Amino acid sequence: MAQALRTIASVVRDDFDTSFFVFRPKALLRAAHFFGQHFKANCLFAVKTNPEAVVLTHLYHAGIRRFDVASIDEVAHVRRLFHDAELYFMHPVKPRHAIRRAYFEFGVRHFSLDSERELEKILQETDFAQDLTLHVRLSIPNTYAELTLAEKFGCNLQEAPQLIKKVSEKVARVGICFHAGSQCMHPDAYRIAIRMVAEVVEQSEVQLDFFNVGGGFPSIYPGMIPPYMEDYFEAIHHEFARIPHYEKMTLLAEPGRALVAECMSLIVRVELRKGNMLYINDGTYGSLFDAGTPRFIYPVKLICDEEIYSRDLAAFSFYGPTCDSLDYMKGPFYLPNDTEEGDFIEIGQMGAYGRTMATRFNGFHPSDTLVYVKDEPLMTMYRDDEEISDEQLEIIAA
Repeated sequence: MAQALRTIASVVRDDFDTSFFVFRPKALLRAAHFFGQHFKANCLFAVKTNPEAVVLTHLYHAGIRRFDVASIDEVAHVRRLFHDAELYFMHPVKPRHAIRRAYFEFGVRHFSLDSERELEKILQETDFAQDLTLHVRLSIPNTYAELTLAEKFGCNLQEAPQLIKKVSEKVARVGICFHAGSQCMHPDAYRIAIRMVAEVVEQSEVQLDFFNVGGGFPSIYPGMIPPYMEDYFEAIHHEFARIPHYEKMTLLAEPGRALVAECMSLIVRVELRKGNMLYINDGTYGSLFDAGTPRFIYPVKLICDEEIYSRDLAAFSFYGPTCDSLDYMKGPFYLPNDTEEGDFIEIGQMGAYGRTMATRFNGFHPSDTLVYVKDEPLMTMYRDDEEISDEQLEIIAA
């Protein structure tokens, strides 16, 4: 039997002394089915976004059987859950012991790299295996991304053709990959990137086996309303089909945020109000790092009987529970202007980088309890025709 779905309003009546997460299985399956039905690529779920076993299991049963892993712990975690999953070790810089264990202990055959030295490490630690697929990571502009990933990793486009050639001389199968940046706000990010990468591929004179457009697929937040997800797919399909001999390559992608953001919300309690500053029981050292450092504005909702609260909204900022002034979330977060101590707030779109980034600094941390709920997400990228039935949930639970 599937776990019973409750409402968020009923959950807050329970005795929770800490912040906690609620999980929407239908929202997760809706997103996975949307990608499966509309995107002509093999999707590798970016495990770093949300490594919760329940999330990975739902994605697996929804048809996502490939996973982008970035550490040996992620490799081991996914392999424990699914013996037949295909793992892609896509961190371009890996410890030697991680390469060796991934290959010999966990059956990983796909690795990424962005330098000759990393190529040498992979070859040496796999004993120059003949069944490797190596993916060369390129550095491309992250013009349309809210969070750039262009500086830390990636071979520059001038040196890339030679690196691709060297890789092709060492292994049987070669791929190319890049990342347009986190939370890409326009499909042109992929159009531009694919055109640039296609030129590099042509210069290398190597017939690739894999073409990986990476991650960056967005979710929806207040003040960050992306175009329709289909527009991203259409841009990728169109540009990929323009590459000579594209039919000989397998198209890959690494969605993370877009798949899981809507499937979880964080429930926090107001501990004190000072003017338009709310002190809550989670923060930037916990589940809300992205609300503090990159200053994402999350959708929020007061969990209450609306008839006894004002309909007038006020702009609030949040302080987290720790004794550190960096534990601050500017917002604005719009809530009823009579919000007070003891009130519960739902913070939406927390399925991406929420639980996975929480620390225990100062002794504060969210509850390990994950409550299944049937409430719809506060915001969504996906249409109503992607509705998931209770029967589908039952099949996954079985």
